[in-house]
Amino acid sequence: MFELRELDIPIVQAPMAGGPATPELVAAVVRAGGLGFLAAGYLTPEALADRVARTRELVGAAPFGVNVFVPRPLPDDLGPVLRYRAELAAEAARYGVTLPEPDVHDTDHWEPKLALLLADPVPVVSFTFGAPPAATVAALRAAGTAVVCTVTTPDEAAQAAALGVDALCVQGPEAGGHRGGFDPEADPDDTPLPLLLERVREVTDRPLIAAGGLATGADIAAVLRRCDTVAAAQLGTAYLRAPEAGTGAAYRAALAPGAFASTAVTRAFSGRPARGLRNRFLNAYTAAAPAGYPLVHQLTRPLRAASAAAGDPEGLSLWAGTGHRYSTEEPAGELTRRLWREAEGVLSTTPV
Repeated sequence: MFELRELDIPIVQAPMAGGPATPELVAAVVRAGGLGFLAAGYLTPEALADRVARTRELVGAAPFGVNVFVPRPLPDDLGPVLRYRAELAAEAARYGVTLPEPDVHDTDHWEPKLALLLADPVPVVSFTFGAPPAATVAALRAAGTAVVCTVTTPDEAAQAAALGVDALCVQGPEAGGHRGGFDPEADPDDTPLPLLLERVREVTDRPLIAAGGLATGADIAAVLRRCDTVAAAQLGTAYLRAPEAGTGAAYRAALAPGAFASTAVTRAFSGRPARGLRNRFLNAYTAAAPAGYPLVHQLTRPLRAASAAAGDPEGLSLWAGTGHRYSTEEPAGELTRRLWREAEGVLSTTPV
């Protein structure tokens, strides 16, 4: 079974749902010596199967991962989501789209995706938005798949470790995109990643993947040195401008130096806390957006699609971490190798 310590380069490419995490991006990172993740989120089981097959064609027997969203109970009261839908009517008119009614049965194809990953196992499966059932962890491990769970607090880490997962992805508040916390209605923990790693280390000795705002070799070296159980550093935003990534044109342009100055955490696009570049939509609707994933995500999907088609970054969910200004257009393999060379340089010269 795959172990994080086996990586030639202890860098993990984050599983960025919505398009960026293509088989080509995953393969480029894997061939460089790191670990790449496909994102199962928002895909149909058929589309996921196609991406897994394509990735296998590109990487052969080398390990790669698939990330799956854990469905959570939906809010009992849909009133806040429906009021938010009414508030977004002006946006619908702006882009000429119709906002859908909430689909309360949306589980992101949880069961079919698990069935696929059990019938055709991949080396690593990670989970976000909650801890998977213990039986799921056991079944995947029995199939030869290493299991990783994303956590954002020591309590979540303890819960996940008790299930028998092989490793934890510890996500700090600096991370771009959705926070992977278990409670979708809770305000996200704001403990900085370095301190969070230490606190998680106190409750479990499972190998850790450090994630959150990491963008440079020095960042990678810092988390690897932070505590002995940190086995790898995870980067997402750093790969968004790579040619292999499936990042849309307007999104790429927004990540270019000088396009947007800062990031903020918002529920405006999905109903879950997520960090993105401060654009018009984020600024206008963060205060009004309710907790209600995936219902809010459903509402804003046509708005985001229309914004992307118009090349308008002001209406997009421009997920990005605090280190976004360091993103480059380097090929993903070259980026992975360069960052590790820089990290090794820091690790070899800086006193412990």
